Amino acid sequence: MNAPAMRPVAAGVAFGALVSVLAAYHQFKLPPVLPVLIELYGHDARLAGGFMSVYALAGLLLSPLLGRFIERDGVPRYLFAGFALLAAGCAIGLVLPGSGMAMLLARGLEGAGFAALAIVGPVLVARHAGPAHAALATGLVATWIPSGQLLANAIARFAVAADGWRLLWWVGLAATAAMALWTARRAAAGVDAGLAVAGRGAATAATGGSRPLLWLSAAVFCLWSMQYFAYMTWLPTFLVTVHGLAPDSAVAGYTVPVAVLIVFNLVTGWLLKRGVPVAPLLAGALAGQAAVWAALPVTGGGWPGLLSLIAYGIGAGIAPTCLFGLPRAIEGGGRAGAFATLMTGRNLGVLAGPLLLAWLLDATGGWTAAGPVFAVTTATALLVSLWLAVRLARRRQPAMD
Repeated sequence: MNAPAMRPVAAGVAFGALVSVLAAYHQFKLPPVLPVLIELYGHDARLAGGFMSVYALAGLLLSPLLGRFIERDGVPRYLFAGFALLAAGCAIGLVLPGSGMAMLLARGLEGAGFAALAIVGPVLVARHAGPAHAALATGLVATWIPSGQLLANAIARFAVAADGWRLLWWVGLAATAAMALWTARRAAAGVDAGLAVAGRGAATAATGGSRPLLWLSAAVFCLWSMQYFAYMTWLPTFLVTVHGLAPDSAVAGYTVPVAVLIVFNLVTGWLLKRGVPVAPLLAGALAGQAAVWAALPVTGGGWPGLLSLIAYGIGAGIAPTCLFGLPRAIEGGGRAGAFATLMTGRNLGVLAGPLLLAWLLDATGGWTAAGPVFAVTTATALLVSLWLAVRLARRRQPAMD
């Protein structure tokens, strides 16, 4: 493909990737400043955990419907609705940060906007990239959460140092407005209009054989997301309360696994393109993350703590790249409904993980139970992923005979 022909493809992939990164930024602008918000406004730990989990509740309620509607109606209207909800949530958070219920409502509105963008972004990347670049596109899609996290962390370093957590919210509003303008330009040009037609044609791909595999994939994503979002939501607070780090130093520590996992997102995409099987990569990542959780009660600060953060980041980079590649491995396409099924599992994990860890902290008065509980959660994800691998192998076997 020549350079002029590649430009629309690259622009479409970049647009889809940035839609996803914006969604992740809004979700993860909270954890780096959560210790500050708790100190300033006295929010209860369980309520503060709800500020993160409410995103998932919105996704659980909306993702299945959004998948069908996006396939039917196309992309632009749901992007505009998502941007409006994100902007409304940001505005409420800026005005009423001291009200726990208002903050919960604000994060819920943001979560509804996130639900739309989290489906549309990966679909745009997959459709514009096409089969020739499917594996690398999968690696790119998997970077959307950590890229949003890194962006939020970078801004949080300045915001926390200046005692100005609101900067994160203002940046979110500005970025949302910029993406809305870009979307309007693409909509006026009719660039993404054909995606609705493609989605309707692909809707028949969800055969009786693929649906159980998609739901098994969603179950793995659910269990993985439980432990990942528990870890990432509460890691800055853990570093402050257990290891005595200052808030800005905790943000730096929080950045380590995020930076590592972006590298391994892309490395895993490259390995998948080279034909490395998904199953052993996913199993190794889950086993490594389970080991990090199991060792948490005896992992101190210093070099052991740093190595723990790096090891966790490696697994957290490999696993989602494999998981986001499963719809294409199962169905051979980038259908919105398939991504919606996957996101339903993810959202359930996002809902449960931070709340479960908050409950454990409240019930035990410390972090001693967190490691064993989430080690078991991650090990269960490993077992389900192995079952999924067996099912996929059996499904391919008749075609090879």
